Formats: sequence, structure tokens, C-alpha cells
Amino acid sequence: MPRAAASVTEELRTGLRPVPGGIFQMGARRSTYGGDLDSPRRKVRLDGFLISAFAVTNAEYARFVHETGYRTVAENEGWSFVFHLLLPDPAAFPASPPGLPWWRKVDGACWSAPEGPGSSVEGRADHPAVHIAWYDALAYCTWSGLRLPTEAEWERAARGGLGNRKFPWGDDLMPGGIFAMNTFQGDFPHANTAADGYPGTAPVDAFRPNGYGLYNMTGNVWEWVADRFGPLPDADRLPARNPTGAELGHARVQRGGSYLCHASYCDRYHVHSRTRNDPDSSTGNAGFRVAADG
Repeated sequence: MPRAAASVTEELRTGLRPVPGGIFQMGARRSTYGGDLDSPRRKVRLDGFLISAFAVTNAEYARFVHETGYRTVAENEGWSFVFHLLLPDPAAFPASPPGLPWWRKVDGACWSAPEGPGSSVEGRADHPAVHIAWYDALAYCTWSGLRLPTEAEWERAARGGLGNRKFPWGDDLMPGGIFAMNTFQGDFPHANTAADGYPGTAPVDAFRPNGYGLYNMTGNVWEWVADRFGPLPDADRLPARNPTGAELGHARVQRGGSYLCHASYCDRYHVHSRTRNDPDSSTGNAGFRVAADG
């Protein structure tokens, strides 16, 4: 993978926000989904680090592709999964993964054609790049001279300096009755009212930032982190310092939820929420943000 010029790396680094080091409570008091392994809470100690205020945008990913010629997993495989309500004719794409009929296998869907042939990212330069597999995020990091955040770094950043709260802003889903993130409204998966203004992705700077100046740490798109999926650091020992996840395993961790999260189906739009996916998995609600040592 070609490396960006030092001036490009420095330019990208200037867009990162500092997150102070220290001890924080990671995880949930009680898991909604036991298989997520996100409880109980445990203390973690981190050194200070830098993280992007925004998920990597279509414009930023296009720059990377232009400079490197990189082809994503979806482009190489020739297809990716698209949420059925975003397709002009869902019946034209009948193939779905087992038990998930709202995801449709769409030939030609990729980061630059999010809904397949005939679609584009025109008018969505400031939206997060999607259909990004973990390997694709890693390739961008290799080129840029930055890295993916660890899972612990991501959660500390998402909390924005607040302790034991559900969201980056507190405990209320809609503080003051106002939408604070991009999730699914309506009857999942049949009808999306898009009451928050976005049937799919939102611009990366939509809604208010958290206490560290970071946007959309919950909702919008699932964000890949560096860690392999496994239990969180041991809750019964002294605070783990700069944990990096499971030593073994294939699946990688995603954090934060997406525009498809809904209380009736995927109640994972909290700062402690996590899921896992194969590193070569590509979907229309998966993106990433970058980080660096402080």
C-alpha cells in the first residue's frame, strides 16, 4: 500500500481531537444482548490519544482511492449488502442472508455506489463512507499514517467525559424532545418515517458534538475499531492499561450503532454498545474513524 506524503498525514492529523488519559468505566451495568459481552462495567486506564471528530467521509475516502488505486472488498467481490428500503425496487434483489430479509445482496454496491448501479455519492461528500470492510479501513489507515482506535479508546472518546451515561450527551434518548443522533424511526424493518431527517446516512457533522468535540459517536454508521472481538478486560483485576482486545479470533469489533438501530430490533445505539463482524464483511451501514497516539 502506498503511503501518503508526510504533509498529507500532518494535514489529516490536524483534524484529530485530543482525548485525555485516565481511568474510566467501560461497558454496561447489564447487557441487553448477552452475546455482546459488554457487561459488567470495569475500570480501564488509558494514555491520552487523538481521534477524529468525524467518521471518514466519502470525500476523504475518494481522495485515498484516487491516490492509491485501492479497490475495496465489495468492489473486488462485486457486491455488498444494502438495506431494502434504500433500494428503488427491493424485489429486484431477492437474495438475503439467512434470517435477515431486510439486507439485500446488490451486485455493484460499494462505497462509491452505495445503493448499487445508478447510485453515487454525489451530494453526499460529507456523509460517512460505507460498504467499508475492516480490511478497507486498515488500508486507509496504512496510507494515511494514522490508525484505527482501540475499542477502549473509542468508548472513552464516545462518552465525551461523562461517566456511566447511555449516550454521548447523557441518559435521555431525545434531550429536550430533539433528535440527537441518526437512528431508525417507525416500524422496523417495514417503514421508516425518517423523522430525524435521514432515511440513510447523515452528514458526519450532523447533530451536536459531545464534550470532546466528536460527532455521531452513536447512530449513523457502525464504526470499525482495531480489536478482535472477545470479552472486555477482566472486571475483577486492577484497571487494564491500554487494552487491545482479544489475542485470538477472526471477528472484529464495531461500535456505536447505525441509522438502522431501533429499540425493537437492535438496541445498540449507546456508548457502551458493541457488535462484531468478519473483517471482510461489507454493508451499507459500516464505516470508521481514525486515531493516533497523543
